[in-house]
Amino acid sequence: MEHLTQLFIDAGILMLTGMVFVFAFLGLLVIFINNVLLKLANAYPDPIIQSKRPARANNAKVSQQGVSPSIVAAISSAVSQYRQQHRKK
Repeated sequence: MEHLTQLFIDAGILMLTGMVFVFAFLGLLVIFINNVLLKLANAYPDPIIQSKRPARANNAKVSQQGVSPSIVAAISSAVSQYRQQHRKK
């Protein structure tokens, strides 16, 4: 019985040693990767992309007059086609 107890104690110590080693290794790996990424970010910064301003001439024209006539024509055509296709017989 004492032999079995000693085996469980050895297994527990081995398990704890393994868990501590893995935790320390992964912690050091995370610290190492963060340091490398920080140095790379400083050496090669991301380029700042300038966005183009959208043309406001068309938007201003439409907003002052309401809906564009071409859009009204397209909607009217679509409605008339829908009515012709779904006409009750």
